[in-house]
Amino acid sequence: MSENNKILFICDENEVSRYLVEQLMVEGGYFVALETTAKGALEAYKENGFDIIITKPQMPDLSSVELIRELKRQDPDCVIIALLNEHKQEVLEYLFGLGIYDCITKPINLEKLFFLVRKGIDMHTLMLVNRRLTQGLKESNSSLEKQNSLLAKRIEDSTKNLTRLYEDLRSTYMRTIKVLAQAIDARDHYTHSHSENVAKYATIIASEMKLSAKEIENIRQACELHDLGKIGVEDCILGKTTSLTEAEWLQIRKHPSIGAQILEPLTFLHDVIDLVRQHHEHYDGTGYPEGRKGDDIHLGARIIHLADAYEAMRSARSYRKTPLTKEAAVEEIKKNSGTQFDPKVVQAFLKVLDRL
Repeated sequence: MSENNKILFICDENEVSRYLVEQLMVEGGYFVALETTAKGALEAYKENGFDIIITKPQMPDLSSVELIRELKRQDPDCVIIALLNEHKQEVLEYLFGLGIYDCITKPINLEKLFFLVRKGIDMHTLMLVNRRLTQGLKESNSSLEKQNSLLAKRIEDSTKNLTRLYEDLRSTYMRTIKVLAQAIDARDHYTHSHSENVAKYATIIASEMKLSAKEIENIRQACELHDLGKIGVEDCILGKTTSLTEAEWLQIRKHPSIGAQILEPLTFLHDVIDLVRQHHEHYDGTGYPEGRKGDDIHLGARIIHLADAYEAMRSARSYRKTPLTKEAAVEEIKKNSGTQFDPKVVQAFLKVLDRL
């Protein structure tokens, strides 16, 4: 049994608990610890740590708010699947707001449960690796700063070497993040090279708008990383060929914020992080995740949003097998000028259209 297969199951309903624990252990091959009280579960999690938590949110001895917040306080990266009696949209939105990963309703679909557990464990593993990388980078930076302070007084060459080492560390971390972003694009053959194409379109538009070289480089890097947050979205949602449910759409709307959170430890990407977070904001304030409007949206994000939309329209997708023609895509951009898109960005886009 893999070390990354430990599940904490929190439920006071004996019949349900016995059945699901048996299925997870026998059919799934997982190690499962069952706790029938929230306080006992919190103590078990504190002592042992688990890869994923399956819980009935409302336990007799603790409310759902108290239970989930305490779990998140112990481990901000803990992955929680809520076990619900029925599907209620307002309850789902409330629980997602508290920080759960996903939920499953009765009667339990075991195939879906195993899928969520497997994806949740993968997510937890990724977050642990990210945390270790971040901590390692912080420790390395701290160590380098101390060494630099001591050695700069004696040998100028040592300072140059330390600076070069810091740049190598930063470059290595950036390469790791970019490889991860490319892997996310490659999850679906429809989106292969999507970020690369968006970067090409956005930098041409930015050059037409006379942005500085630094601003254009920030836009290029943000384009390469803009869909990084889709690591937190299920494959079945990204590849869905029919309309999304409200809960599925809620997951999709989270990806700009998730991407920004993954990048936040990289302080040297401060300007890039803002572009990633805002790249789905609409000029009229109807976008997400923050509902920003007009000039309150970073200009670079407004450029990326148009380039992203144009590239999506000109490519095949799971929900639309045939790409739009260039003429149809351009008409769609024009139609949404002043609402979804910044008119100034649309004007620059139309001027460079032939170069795209």
